Amino acid sequence: LGSPYVGGGNSPAGFDCSGFVQYVYGLNGKYISRSTSTQVYDGVGVNRNDAQPGDIILWGYPGGYVTHSSLYVGNDMMIHAANPSTGVIFSSVSGWERGSDVSVLYVRRVVG
Repeated sequence: LGSPYVGGGNSPAGFDCSGFVQYVYGLNGKYISRSTSTQVYDGVGVNRNDAQPGDIILWGYPGGYVTHSSLYVGNDMMIHAANPSTGVIFSSVSGWERGSDVSVLYVRRVVG
């Protein structure tokens, strides 16, 4: 929490959304891909209602255009490198969806 948002960033000195997700997985000994468009294929798909802490939430527009990734932490909350104004923060999943023009497109679970 509190790290700045930096486009292309993948360290505590500065993260973008997919770099943050990749970094956290790496801390836990798991390799995932680097971009939101490829994180769509990491792990296995799960139903949004079955999301568990650690699952990747991928956001975007109808038709499957993915623009953002975050980590689900439970109780309708996620942690993510949101934007240059806020950096890495906790957000409500439903609140983020209500307050933006993107929606949850995919939830991915990385096991093993």
